[in-house]
Amino acid sequence: MEQEEVKIEEVIADVIPQEVPVEASSAGAGREFRKNSRKPGPRREARVKPEFDQKIIDIRRVTRVVTGGRRFSFSVSVVIGDRKGRVGVGMGKAGDTPVAIDKAVRDARKNMIKVNLTKHSSPLHEVSAKYSSSRVLIMKAPGKGVLAGSSVRVVLELAGIKEVSAKIFSRSKNKINNAKAAVKALALMKAPKVK
Repeated sequence: MEQEEVKIEEVIADVIPQEVPVEASSAGAGREFRKNSRKPGPRREARVKPEFDQKIIDIRRVTRVVTGGRRFSFSVSVVIGDRKGRVGVGMGKAGDTPVAIDKAVRDARKNMIKVNLTKHSSPLHEVSAKYSSSRVLIMKAPGKGVLAGSSVRVVLELAGIKEVSAKIFSRSKNKINNAKAAVKALALMKAPKVK
């Protein structure tokens, strides 16, 4: 019986290695490496959340006619905001879409405004503004959420306004002008003077 137990222990010792071999190298002296294992590479850092959220409101392929034919490029309109009271609208044009989006975001950062809000994230008072042929009216709507259409809704959401109603009074369906009219209206909102 003892002979059988010894044989089983010898078989187990042959199958399962007791120690992992240690190899000394110039890169990591004394590190343990298994055969055919990969060296640990640099760890990837987690993606950093950008400072501003962005939404594309319009992408168009535009054409310019030259002597050799037509040249195509992309025109992009973007709204950016931090949902805490800052919002901006920008446009960019380039030969390919990603470059045009980058240009539009840079332009939106230049045209950014700070919006005065109440503690419930609603507008301070009713306000209207006109940009080109677009006219927008923004008013309070307690407990209703964001009641707005088209690009005006995107501007209000990215500005962080939660209880608001907006109406576009023009026949214009131009998303860029409607968004710029909304930003102009938000910029006109003034905090009440304290005496």
